Amino acid sequence: MIQKGISFVALFFILVGCNSVKEISFLETKEIKNNVNTVLNDWHLAASDANFETYFSKMDSISVFIGTDATENWNKEEFKAYSKPYFDKGKAWSFTTLERNIYVNNSGNFVWFDELLNTQMGTCRGSGVLEKKGNSWKIKHYVLSITIPNEDVNAVIKAKKKNDDLFLKKFKN
Repeated sequence: MIQKGISFVALFFILVGCNSVKEISFLETKEIKNNVNTVLNDWHLAASDANFETYFSKMDSISVFIGTDATENWNKEEFKAYSKPYFDKGKAWSFTTLERNIYVNNSGNFVWFDELLNTQMGTCRGSGVLEKKGNSWKIKHYVLSITIPNEDVNAVIKAKKKNDDLFLKKFKN
């Protein structure tokens, strides 16, 4: 009976040990952050250079882009259709990163980030998620927001009230 108990405990620890996820090291985390920084910098540069193929190659096939307008919640194909005319004109948009914070999960296969951007719309904030697919990182989700200083919020609320009222009618029963 004791032998069976010892065997069961040994088997339990073997199974638990096999199922445990190896956490990545500090150096691995640093390398991941460097790789993700490169992907995001290249992504923004591709938009500035109007390089349609490079820009959209950084995004996963099932990615989502959420823009600054309440109606802008696009899957990749919808975002490509929206963006194509801008890229075709030779310059889509220019985002320069002012600061970026990248966070890595314990197994090192996905990251989430936020960034402060200098854009043609003034200061904006972007945030998103990337997943490692094979040997490359793909943008899964990106949200672009226009920053509004707290002391200007009431003026912005007033300026957008008419459009918000029209937009919100879609959600009323």
